[in-house]
Amino acid sequence: MSQRYARSIANLERSRKTLAGGVSSNVRLGDKPYPLFFEYGKGAHLWDVDGNEYIDYVLGRGPLILGHTHPEVIEATCKQLWRGQIYAAQHELEFELAERVNRIVPCAERVRFGISGSEAVHGALRLARAATGRQTVIKFEGQYHGWLDNILYSLAPDPAVAGEARHPATVAESRGQFSGEDSHLVVLPWNSLQVVEEYLSDHSNEVAAIITEPVMCNTSVIPPLPGYLEGLRELATRYDVVLIFDEVITGFRASLAGAQGRFGIVPDLTIFGKAIANGMPISCLAGKARYMDLIAGGKVGHGGTYNSIPPAVAGAIATLDVLERDGGAVYQAIEQAGTALMQGIREAADRAGISVVVQGYGCIFYLGFPAGEIPGQEGQVVYDYRSSLGVRQDLYNDFVCGMVDRGVRIIPRGNWFLSSTHGAEDVQATLAAVHDVFETIVAPKFGKLVSA
Repeated sequence: MSQRYARSIANLERSRKTLAGGVSSNVRLGDKPYPLFFEYGKGAHLWDVDGNEYIDYVLGRGPLILGHTHPEVIEATCKQLWRGQIYAAQHELEFELAERVNRIVPCAERVRFGISGSEAVHGALRLARAATGRQTVIKFEGQYHGWLDNILYSLAPDPAVAGEARHPATVAESRGQFSGEDSHLVVLPWNSLQVVEEYLSDHSNEVAAIITEPVMCNTSVIPPLPGYLEGLRELATRYDVVLIFDEVITGFRASLAGAQGRFGIVPDLTIFGKAIANGMPISCLAGKARYMDLIAGGKVGHGGTYNSIPPAVAGAIATLDVLERDGGAVYQAIEQAGTALMQGIREAADRAGISVVVQGYGCIFYLGFPAGEIPGQEGQVVYDYRSSLGVRQDLYNDFVCGMVDRGVRIIPRGNWFLSSTHGAEDVQATLAAVHDVFETIVAPKFGKLVSA
């Protein structure tokens, strides 16, 4: 038992007696070196129950684009809490936020609010099927769209059961789900426009929707290849298929208008969560009126006791106030810090004599250690789920543990999130830890490989 984490370890043992697994989300079971317990966060920093301080690149797994306990968000939320927690009725903040999203987001002609990204995805799929009268949904291997039964397939399938690369199997991620054959899902490889076109040309009369992360954040932060999103948009229009962007991660993070703003591609429906309210529990289903008005007319069901609860809506408005200020200056600061960190990691790897995959954007990027030379596609080393399997998760786990021991908290799957509060000193301290871990932990196990 490490004395550095003694109280966290004791808390975990205690919590396992009543909490299933000792945690409230299975994702946290994989935290390294243990699921730690935290008691305070401010800006880019967290403190655990043992008094250890961390530079935090987890950021609640994405929501905290303005950092922990941002004063304007906290003030707005607390002010509303004293006026009421929940009304089970409408309030003026609700349409104020909807008007803001409508103005900012290209596809958001109509908006509905919920609590989680998972339920917003569920609503989008229901809308697409209602609008088209079709059942099949195309999703992409390695992408995550929430934990509900109708979409939790082929996130991280074992290669032994994943099927052919161009025509992957539809693999359930949990016991208790329908079989792949009963799921009404077709799984295709991402970043391969030809495969999508081939499928639609043969089955367009069956397909209701294409759902995609516009950046594949849940696997290796894989950017879309040039022309890929444009191609999906054209195919969806040609075959009258609903194009859904899952922007739970990229929304209000990739740019003020999300990935659709950054890349200039307008989907039919989109889902937001996480960064929209800097950590307050709220999600957003937005889209074109021809689809969203099916909800407005009562033809498609959508409800929820906690939808648009006033404190969360107040927090979202305050968050957007900050993100819009001074022409989006916050985004420039985030991109600058993230880009410096990515470049510094590459340089540290060169000095340590190891090869790394570092890809993504200043606001969110991925770091991994290739097991060998990975053949690239159009300049990208990791461009879909299958190519992401060419990195060493065991070595990255060791790297994560070493970084946590040195006061830098990162996600074991390789994603790094940046906030507006990560300054130059944080970047420098992080790179010092990276260099130390590369030299003392990674390099001895890695050996000299061809640079990726």
